[in-house]
Amino acid sequence: MAFTAEDLRLIDDTGEVRIETRDGDRVYRTVIWVVVDDGEVFVRSVRGESGRWYQRALRDPNVALHVGGNRTAATAVPATDPESVARTTEALRSKYPKSQSLNSMVRDEVLDTTLRLDPA
Repeated sequence: MAFTAEDLRLIDDTGEVRIETRDGDRVYRTVIWVVVDDGEVFVRSVRGESGRWYQRALRDPNVALHVGGNRTAATAVPATDPESVARTTEALRSKYPKSQSLNSMVRDEVLDTTLRLDPA
């Protein structure tokens, strides 16, 4: 299964989305940044490994994105290889160039929290 072109366009065009994660029976929705590069969806924890949504996504990779009123199921996959990290960093720089928070998202300390979201 793949994200549809419409899913990718909506994700790419939306500044902030909500990621749905789980801890047992509890469901959480956290506002995050998301980027699309060459048809793949990437996220990164601004709080590094201490980000709670990130910790939950590692424990249970069955997540979902809430974008524009739509819920899109996904699987969170660590993407810490140099190519994925660089692609995500460049996509963040391109999508959020004027944000005061950009530098926080591209710090060395958070690069290893890059996740690729595969369609579920």
